[in-house]
Amino acid sequence: MELTFGGPSKMNILLTGGTGYIGSHTAVVLAEQKHNVILYDNLSNSDENVVDKVQLITGKPITFIRGDIRDRDAVLSCLKTFEIDAVIHFAGLKAVGESTESPLKYFENNVSGSINLFSCMHKTGIKNLIFSSSAAVYGEPESSEIFETNTLCPLSPYGTTKLQIENILSDLSTSDPTWQIICLRYFNPVGAHTSGIIGESSPALPNNLMPFILNVASKNIDELVVHGNTYNTKDGTGIRDYIHIMDLSNGHVKALDHLKNKPQFDVFNLGTGRGYSVLELISHFELHNKVSIPFRVGPPRAGDVASCIASPAKAIKTLNWKPVRTLRDMCVDSWQYKYRQLSILKKNSSS
Repeated sequence: MELTFGGPSKMNILLTGGTGYIGSHTAVVLAEQKHNVILYDNLSNSDENVVDKVQLITGKPITFIRGDIRDRDAVLSCLKTFEIDAVIHFAGLKAVGESTESPLKYFENNVSGSINLFSCMHKTGIKNLIFSSSAAVYGEPESSEIFETNTLCPLSPYGTTKLQIENILSDLSTSDPTWQIICLRYFNPVGAHTSGIIGESSPALPNNLMPFILNVASKNIDELVVHGNTYNTKDGTGIRDYIHIMDLSNGHVKALDHLKNKPQFDVFNLGTGRGYSVLELISHFELHNKVSIPFRVGPPRAGDVASCIASPAKAIKTLNWKPVRTLRDMCVDSWQYKYRQLSILKKNSSS
């Protein structure tokens, strides 16, 4: 299926895991680009009301299908019914710690589910795909800056599932060059849409750092647990390359546009090229939002690495993409989203 871009033409784009954090923000950007967006999600880690929020932001109708990528009949029906032109595959479990405790759950959902999706795409002749991968495929970095050509050696079952899917897609492209596939290796997305309407959910026991900070800032949790302070870094805490969710979402649009150049199979880092430690992120959040984040140091988590910083040079050059938002933007937008949710809850409880 040939993709066309620009002008009045629109594509029907399926986003698996589309009501999740990255999927919902990418849906906003795609809808604003006049594409027809179809969100497919089993809601295991998200909420259907996200669909209404995306529609509120964009002023455009958004189609939602509740389904699992492991359900062959449901996936086939969705691909055929909506005459899908391209798929952006976000669906998957993503907690490093949980993956070390329940590896079979991760392989069954992430790898088997992806194989089912790709088989359904092949059967329906849909061969344009953006895959949501992760910097976890690199494992312990062999250099201070991570390039796409670095050794791939994940340290967790989660990272292994992402690498296995990448390998499957590489082999698929080799066997059939009519496939056009791009894998995007995310570093650490944080932040929220500037409207404050959508953002990253903060469950009672968050897996990611920013949702944990938000829960402490809103006094849902007494203190933040810093997982380890003896890493070989400037302050002993882990260093990560944090990227604003809207910059990351724009990267998907650029990657989708690049498919028209027939890359067959390619991988790109999406990061900023700058790292901040856990303590630095806490400090910036406190400074820019005028709130206090109490914390204590706990043991390091299995599968975590000391430092993980992207080289985004390839994406900047090839995709004509560039991250433009600052760490301040990430902290302020995250808190604005959380504060808005708290205000809504307070209003509803008092009415």
